[in-house]
Amino acid sequence: MVDQGLESLADFETLSVNGFKDPLLRLPALVRLLRSLESAFLATPVDAVIGVDFNVFNLLLERRLKRRGLTTVHYVSPSVYAWRRGRVRSVARAADLLLALYPFEASFYVGMPIEVAYVGHPLADRISPHAHGLEAQAMARQTLGIDPTRRCFALLPGSRRSELKYHLELFLDAAELIDARLGAAVWVLPCPRSALRQPIEVALGRRPALEVIVDDAEAQRALTACDAALVKSGTSTLEAMLLRRPMVVSYRLGRLSHAVLRRLVHARYFALPNILAAEELVPELIQDDATAERLAGAFLKIREGAGAGYLARFAELHALLRRDASEQAARAVLDRVVRDQKNL
Repeated sequence: MVDQGLESLADFETLSVNGFKDPLLRLPALVRLLRSLESAFLATPVDAVIGVDFNVFNLLLERRLKRRGLTTVHYVSPSVYAWRRGRVRSVARAADLLLALYPFEASFYVGMPIEVAYVGHPLADRISPHAHGLEAQAMARQTLGIDPTRRCFALLPGSRRSELKYHLELFLDAAELIDARLGAAVWVLPCPRSALRQPIEVALGRRPALEVIVDDAEAQRALTACDAALVKSGTSTLEAMLLRRPMVVSYRLGRLSHAVLRRLVHARYFALPNILAAEELVPELIQDDATAERLAGAFLKIREGAGAGYLARFAELHALLRRDASEQAARAVLDRVVRDQKNL
């Protein structure tokens, strides 16, 4: 967004928090930022305020601005299908319009005083249905300097420091076990944020036998180059699905955060491909189940068993989400703004 000319009023790192503990520790700074942004938007004649994800913070901001008469839009519904369904009321109080990424999300807001538009997922538009082919894979490997005859796997332990804390060492341990079983592979670990490179390099320094390419590009290049991937639960699982890559999904939190979350979650699955399909397409290993041995075992099994039917289900889900999301979102926002201005 900054590259496209956005004037940023705050460092994005301020909002880079995860779990339950991190936001509490940064609460004073977040409150100051909330008040600062509220003042800035009220002082500027804007037609709409669009909060993109970061639900707790943005919904608080939107609610305050909605009370002052601004049109508010929230882009990306909280995961009410997975946990804390009561949040639909908070969203309805904060936003006039909700832009939903997934087709099943609108049903959770029936009867709420909020307009919901299913726009599809931008990643499904950005990634072509043909981006997973051998030609694309060969080009990605050539860019990364990987011999096309080598086994190549991807490691996606997360893009925040807190995520690396719980997944980096775990994934590297699993990679060593997989290498011991299959023979040495090339592993690609995307790291587009330079601030995270140092902890990654330190961890790799303790594993000289593991051949890992730390790629400064986003995850798509690593996933395109690889044959299969170990992925932290989140949007990267969707990206791997759109690129038709077999995957094993894992997620771990601190014990306190997990203890709280365990009481709130009511979804059957964590991984987005499984949620979309309403069945376990990809293996999920969560918290205490996420050991290096189990990850390696599941990885070896899914790599061998991912046949044409498995990949066909990925293709079906891709088509479901591919709706020209940015165009749909823009039209929904403009339509809402025009209607609200006519009602003034």
